[in-house]
Amino acid sequence: MQFYLAPLEGITTHIYRRAFFKYYGGVDKYFTPFITSATMSHRERQDVLPENNVGMELVPQILTNKSEEFLEIAKALQDLGYETVNLNLGCPSGTVVSKKRGAGMLSDPEFMKNFLDEIFDMCQCRISIKTRIGIEDVAEWDELLKVYKNYPMEELIIHPRLQKEFYRGSVHPDAYSRADEVLDVPLCYNGDITSLEKLDEFKEALPEDMNRVMIGRGLISTPQMLVGDFDLSTFRNFHDEIYHAYQDCMSGCKPTLFKMKELWAYWISNFTDEKRPLKKIQKANHFKDYEEAVAYLFSL
Repeated sequence: MQFYLAPLEGITTHIYRRAFFKYYGGVDKYFTPFITSATMSHRERQDVLPENNVGMELVPQILTNKSEEFLEIAKALQDLGYETVNLNLGCPSGTVVSKKRGAGMLSDPEFMKNFLDEIFDMCQCRISIKTRIGIEDVAEWDELLKVYKNYPMEELIIHPRLQKEFYRGSVHPDAYSRADEVLDVPLCYNGDITSLEKLDEFKEALPEDMNRVMIGRGLISTPQMLVGDFDLSTFRNFHDEIYHAYQDCMSGCKPTLFKMKELWAYWISNFTDEKRPLKKIQKANHFKDYEEAVAYLFSL
């Protein structure tokens, strides 16, 4: 089984990935949060620089509905040494979808086909795709598969939910199985894997040859998932490395603490007494207050 770390905007930065790779690992492939322009911001460029991702297989993800823009971004990434890029056709956010980007492109298979024709014809990088199975109805999936079967994808990562479902309710494992029947490309399953036990449950409903899994929120919440039980000392070192790295690269308390509070919303599930310590962390407005709140949590 191959494991991938899903990209989460603002969470799986190069700082997070480096610390995760150092203290936990178990992941075969990492993906960057999406890039939307070849004129990358300083943050985006730092995120993809090879020197910030040493030792790990990293695939940059692109979010756009313009073929020329995709090709420009892919060329900029190729110049940095990347041979594979990932196209985001899965983001369900309303602001993204309204612009026919991310999962929004799935609403117009003909438009999507023209876009894919151009990027697969002209891109010098290999292309993988991360997709949902439609917008409103699972019946849309068969039409989308007719489009996907025309392209030599590096792999197709399937989150078997509709755009309208966001991350709510049950996934549709039959959609993954249908893709396995129709497509002749490597497939990867993504969605609701919160533990290895949960993965075993999903495997019961998926094809026997399913051997690639992308995990996002589950692996952020329990970074030890793939390597063993929760160890407080390892987690403390993991936390401290991320915290100090953000202090070094961000200006002031507010942005650093915002990043750490985002992470604690996931991490707190590893501790038994959740509410009071998390409240102390979320209320911290200065480094000293934050460090005291974290030390209190680790002392419980």
